[in-house]
Amino acid sequence: MKTINKIPVSKIQRASKLVSTGAKVGVNYLKYYGDKLTKTELEARSKLNENNAEDIYDSLKQLKGSALKVAQMLSMEKSIMPQAYVEKFSLAQFSVPPLSPALVLKTFKTYFGKLPNELYDSFNTTSVNAASIGQVHIAEKNGKKLAVKIQYPGVAQSISSDLALVKPIAMKMFNIKGKDSDKYFKEVEGKLIEETNYILEVQQSKEIAAACAHIPNLHFPQYYEDLSSERIITMDYMEGEHLSEFTAHNTNQEAANKIGQALWDFYMYQIHVLKKVHADPHPGNFLISKTNQLIALDFGCMKTIPDEFYAPYFELAKPENISNKAFFVEKLYQLEILREDDSEEEVAFFTEMFHELLSLFTQPFHAETFDFSDGEFFGKITELGQRYSKNTELRKMNGNRGSKHFIYMNRTFFGLYNLMFDLKAKAININNFSTFK
Repeated sequence: MKTINKIPVSKIQRASKLVSTGAKVGVNYLKYYGDKLTKTELEARSKLNENNAEDIYDSLKQLKGSALKVAQMLSMEKSIMPQAYVEKFSLAQFSVPPLSPALVLKTFKTYFGKLPNELYDSFNTTSVNAASIGQVHIAEKNGKKLAVKIQYPGVAQSISSDLALVKPIAMKMFNIKGKDSDKYFKEVEGKLIEETNYILEVQQSKEIAAACAHIPNLHFPQYYEDLSSERIITMDYMEGEHLSEFTAHNTNQEAANKIGQALWDFYMYQIHVLKKVHADPHPGNFLISKTNQLIALDFGCMKTIPDEFYAPYFELAKPENISNKAFFVEKLYQLEILREDDSEEEVAFFTEMFHELLSLFTQPFHAETFDFSDGEFFGKITELGQRYSKNTELRKMNGNRGSKHFIYMNRTFFGLYNLMFDLKAKAININNFSTFK
């Protein structure tokens, strides 16, 4: 894969890159209008999506940082994003052009004050894994194989300006109005800032590894604080393949169920017991060992779940509460889905909309076990998401719906559901976490 010798770090450089991308998108639309003369609307639109996804991703992968992280987040929105965008943006999870060896050494010296050969017995300057915020290198020390994650230069300093650049796109895509929208973007900005603080990530990683050590078939790397800094993390190198690579060839249902149960237990224990959850559940953050054990990585994005959100959120996972209209509406107000300034039309519309969404989305919690290989269940989720994303009535209304905590909680559940479906895990015990000592 081609390496990168420099990353645009100034606000002007990064803005200029996005402006040039916007010009390419404009040309793609001209091609689209021409294609409509000779092709069907579906064919023309499909080609437009492919061209736009490629041009936008090519720009973001050179910028790296929070701009690329947003693309990674969007790739998990499979129910509302066109497939071309999902496929292209999902590359941001663990497969983007890495820094060149010369830039790696320069960056390492800047962040640590020393070159790698002064800290490790050996260090490979060629990256083995590159994502949105950092890339991973293999090193050795005292006979132990290590993984060294290095943050891209300028990432932490460009978060606010990058979000300001992508904000208009996100607002249009999710029908967010200007009024009261800051709480959502501040939530994302805060989490991205935390993700660039590798000292915090090491601390969170060690805490989660210790708290979840009792969960069967789940493993974590050991982290080395003396070989880590605010922009560099050193941990054990874990042998295994990415979850998406495993699911692409796996035909062993028993293995899928075993891994799926470990993954589900891991998340339910965090959410219901720790009230703090790994809010970045994409395939690049999980490895599968040769013995079909789940290995969890990268705890930079952790979401604390406050009690005032946790209680109504999970009360609406119970079918008896969903069917109790007065109770249901009360919880919608508590979760800020319904607003005091809503019109009667808006109250009726959003009550019906979220009743339909939650009746479907909470189905795994309505029984002791659930079959996550059920294509019909996931097909309904996709159909529902696409239907509301195209709803003209919804677009006329204020889309600022829900507590800011929904952003990462919904992201967690959408990501977890998708991983469970990719695994085709069956007969998963939903409340296993409650039996752990």
